[in-house]
Amino acid sequence: MVDRLPIIWEPYGEYLRSRVAEFCHGFGAKDINDLRKKSTEDIERFWVEVEKFLMLKWRKKYTQVLDTSGGIQWARWFTDGKINLAENCLRFVEKIPSSPALIWEGEEGITRVLTYKELSELVQRVATLLKKSGIKKGDRVGLFMPMVPETVASFLAIAYVGAICVPMFSGYGPEAVKIRLEDSDAKILITADGFFRRGKFVNMKEVADSSVEGVGSIEKIIVFRRTGEKIGLSSKDLVVDDLPSPSYEPEDTDSEDPFMIIYTSGTTGRPKGAVHVHGGFLVKIAEEGAFQMNLKPGETLFWITDIGWIMGPWEIVAALANGATLFIYDGAPDYPAPSRIFDMVHKHRITALGISPTFIRSLMKFKEEEVIKKPLDSLKYIGSTGEPMNMAPYMWAFEKIGQKRVPIINLAGGTEVAACFLSPHPIDKIKPTSLVGPCLGMDIDIFDEGGSPVRRGEVGELVCKKPWPGMTRGLWKSPQRYIDTYWSRWEGIWWHGDFASQDEDGFWFLHGRSDDTIKVAGKRVGPAEVESVVIGTGKFIEAAAIGVPDELKGEAIVIFAVPRPGISPDRSLEQEVIYAISEKLGKPLAPKKVKFVSGLPKTRNAKIMRRLIRSKYLGKPLGDISSLENPSVLDEIIPD
Repeated sequence: MVDRLPIIWEPYGEYLRSRVAEFCHGFGAKDINDLRKKSTEDIERFWVEVEKFLMLKWRKKYTQVLDTSGGIQWARWFTDGKINLAENCLRFVEKIPSSPALIWEGEEGITRVLTYKELSELVQRVATLLKKSGIKKGDRVGLFMPMVPETVASFLAIAYVGAICVPMFSGYGPEAVKIRLEDSDAKILITADGFFRRGKFVNMKEVADSSVEGVGSIEKIIVFRRTGEKIGLSSKDLVVDDLPSPSYEPEDTDSEDPFMIIYTSGTTGRPKGAVHVHGGFLVKIAEEGAFQMNLKPGETLFWITDIGWIMGPWEIVAALANGATLFIYDGAPDYPAPSRIFDMVHKHRITALGISPTFIRSLMKFKEEEVIKKPLDSLKYIGSTGEPMNMAPYMWAFEKIGQKRVPIINLAGGTEVAACFLSPHPIDKIKPTSLVGPCLGMDIDIFDEGGSPVRRGEVGELVCKKPWPGMTRGLWKSPQRYIDTYWSRWEGIWWHGDFASQDEDGFWFLHGRSDDTIKVAGKRVGPAEVESVVIGTGKFIEAAAIGVPDELKGEAIVIFAVPRPGISPDRSLEQEVIYAISEKLGKPLAPKKVKFVSGLPKTRNAKIMRRLIRSKYLGKPLGDISSLENPSVLDEIIPD
């Protein structure tokens, strides 16, 4: 059951005049909830009006909005249309050529600013390099880069020439990169000499060299200079000192032509390659940037991310397709001080900042004056995604970062979704930790185990009942795996694997992955619910709850928690946690054990991998851990 929380933010001033408010009025909806309803009653009309509102550039107009003749699972959007994602991300060069398209700051403090004209020229130069290197339409190109201007240019250049980008986390080891290159049959790998992390040089080229060993499809490694450090070179290397002059027009790509294969983090078996296409991804992500973060010329978006997480491509398209400025940073978010991110928000006049709950929790151990040293008066939106928000980090972000004046746009989606299922909008009222409601054009529901909608206040499975433009066009080389993973539970229904609920007032909340569900004596509880109580004691930075076999209850709860600095991890602290959970959730859900650790295993996009914790604790095989940022913390999880 979800507590009935108060509304803590209501739209005012310019929020009431945001782009979604303008669209709402033009669409004939009386308010945002009426717009949600109308947008799913006639999804074809809605998406046509969206792409017209965004004034996207079609090379050839589509003849059909939606084609489900192959089944909802294989829906095709804007059929027969010709549109190039990169061309649309650069189209504002015609209107505002001198406006900043991209601002980059390196960890060492250097800054580069590229106008729309300069970024457009850089993209075309990289595109020319790709064409001269033998890249043709449909070829796969690996992108293993830190967040620098050449990364954005390369991402767009690959789409510009009609090839398919395979973005990878800059912190991956050789095996993780190799798996993705092999699976995608990539022809070229784009990388950098390296980058700086906490003041130290990280040699990406060395990782790249190891990763391509034995990958027969790789013909060339294109190397951009980021640091100037000495690196080893091979016969396959093409070090970029001077880019060629632009000499190619954007490829005449079909709306349904793939432009990206982006891999999810695999915990067992090989990672899944979600396929995204020019038309659908562009329309959906541009819509979200416009309607959720109110992006437009004069606004600046900064999401703390990497090109290998879906939010990397998301922020590029969301910002540039709306004529806004994209800000990127390639260093540690708390280096050389915990105030680093907010110092940059102040310096570069960031208007929309994207964070994760994990990042906020990492800051809460510091004094506020150590984290926020300068006014954040430019900030208009705080975005959050990656995992459900606990109350403590949510309120810290709302009160300390946003000073209670800025809405938290709490998103829920996924790599395969490309976009979001749930999200507030600037004209929504917001309750703490809520996602408010479904995204526009998304026919979202909450099902019980039998496939029927749950009542308000009950927790169930998050599902989508109609297609949307941004949905993955299957998994690369694995069509049956795609069907089995997302469409096999209920006929014609996308099953997302997240627990969600609506409170009595209709506000939506997320409760974590349903495959992490713990069943204690027949009672289902999501780990996020348990973990929120642990964090709520004020003595822990973060926590993970898992279910383990129990002869009496079927499953029992075991908690792994990271104490705050200065908190003694002793028996009395364990008893305090057990008591807090018993009082909040009931004695039957009291944990069997509480284990104290220095950190929890996370992917590079800050998702806590509970399944890995459970497997390690129970002595089971871990499967693929190549996407973990901190695999060493698994050593602290010892079976009893």
